[in-house]
Amino acid sequence: MGAFLGLLLGLGLLLVWRSGTRAPRRTRPPGGEWVRRRADLLGQAGLSSVTPAQLAALQALSAAGAALAVLVATSAVSIAVCFGLFGLAAPAALVRRLRRRRVVELRELWPEVVDNLASGIRAGLSLPEAVTGVGQRGPELLRPAFERFGADYRATGRFLDCLDRLKERLADPVADRVCETLRVAREVGGTEVGAVLRTLSAFLREDARVRGELEARQSWTVNAARLAVAAPWLVLLLLASQSTTLDAYDSPAGMVLLAVGGGVCVVAYQLMLRIGRLPEERRVLR
Repeated sequence: MGAFLGLLLGLGLLLVWRSGTRAPRRTRPPGGEWVRRRADLLGQAGLSSVTPAQLAALQALSAAGAALAVLVATSAVSIAVCFGLFGLAAPAALVRRLRRRRVVELRELWPEVVDNLASGIRAGLSLPEAVTGVGQRGPELLRPAFERFGADYRATGRFLDCLDRLKERLADPVADRVCETLRVAREVGGTEVGAVLRTLSAFLREDARVRGELEARQSWTVNAARLAVAAPWLVLLLLASQSTTLDAYDSPAGMVLLAVGGGVCVVAYQLMLRIGRLPEERRVLR
């Protein structure tokens, strides 16, 4: 009898422990922090369907293609290696350019989205209805993500889980803030959600105006720096048509010169970007 009572007591304690709410365990993606940063970069560029592994494979193909083309044209291994490295960096640079363009576009659109949400809440819509309504009345660029939110919510009825998936699809700091504001309003309630969203909309408009002015003023400096970095390598490609030049750069001294020149160009360009970089908002609420 005592063993049976002990078994019942242990089973009861086990059920009590299992019934408690526990935070989901965070799993690190394969590859660690580098893969997460690449996934964020692709998401912010609007290329969520592309995986970091696919981007790495595209970089490898680009590097091999560029190196092979220059090797066939010049027969200089050292110059082919240099342009192979440029080919390796080209896809990632293109993704970053797409990301910057999309960030600028979203910067102009988010105040409209926030105003749409605030209007829906002020009109008496529930939070899921207001968010779903952006898929029909919001900006064209953001409608697909909010339409997916509406489909997820109709399928599951779990507002918070759908918000998490919406955040991952948008991959934007402003989206994180808006989603977390809606999450707090859903969990604890409150009548100030509309006022908070209107304040956020005014802040976003002012931030977009100031950033637009600063970026317009520094664009000529950035373009001049890019031209200064690219010019020596274009001249090198033109000089590679002469056999004496090819022999010189295929020598050990020529390889050292190319390596030092490439390193100086990379360091100077990165230094210019760091000096002229505007502070960017990070996804601290992911």
